[in-house]
Amino acid sequence: MHITSRDNSLLRQARAVRDGKIHELIYVEGLRLAEEAVRSQLKIEAVIVSEQLAQKEKAAALISELGRASETLASVSERLLESISYTKTPQGIVLLASRPQTSQQHFAATQSAPALIVIMHRINNPVNVGAILRTAEAAGATGAVATQTTSDPLSPKSLRGAMGSAFRLPVWLGPTYEEALLWCGERGIKTICADVHASNVYNEVDWQGPSALILGPESEGLSGAEITSADIAVGIPMQGMAESLNVAVAAGVVLYEAARQRAAGN
Repeated sequence: MHITSRDNSLLRQARAVRDGKIHELIYVEGLRLAEEAVRSQLKIEAVIVSEQLAQKEKAAALISELGRASETLASVSERLLESISYTKTPQGIVLLASRPQTSQQHFAATQSAPALIVIMHRINNPVNVGAILRTAEAAGATGAVATQTTSDPLSPKSLRGAMGSAFRLPVWLGPTYEEALLWCGERGIKTICADVHASNVYNEVDWQGPSALILGPESEGLSGAEITSADIAVGIPMQGMAESLNVAVAAGVVLYEAARQRAAGN
């Protein structure tokens, strides 16, 4: 299929998905993310590829596979692709895919024991949200929770940071902080928040049982009331004059300690 200036409904739809105006679909841009979408068995609704990329032998197999997996395969000029691209430099391919399930019910059904969950609260940088999901999957977390005040893990910027992990890691989107902690409490999941001022050190806590790591915003961290609501607070010792770590880096440090403990306990 070839899209012309007279038949641009698909392009309008792509812009609307890109801008978060169509909640049922997600916007996936770039060959690497397209490959991850296929590998993760995401339901592909439409594929928009540049005429230049379509002529490249390296991309031909993926484009063919995407064409078989989707209802619509469109070839457009570089100029038209640039008009819908999320990046300054178009990456040659855009997918519109069905949004993975992010409900509480689906999230609960995916959890295996012992749970290792990341709760992201008031983290409004989508790049950090994506990086946390990528780290969480790599460290063996069983899922992630993004509260109402956290950037959408399935937004274009978050997807780029997650590099496919957002397609696979179970995510519960939209609870309040209180709802997330209550859910954990009802299931015997210990809630452990990261706090730069905590007296407990992250590697002195038992992570082998069901656990939830709570991460707050880098700029100010969790509030006193939010920290008190959790079962325990832990910190990461730092040297030099650094006041804090990037939240995704902190997530990696703590989650890999949890993974180490769990591996040693088996």
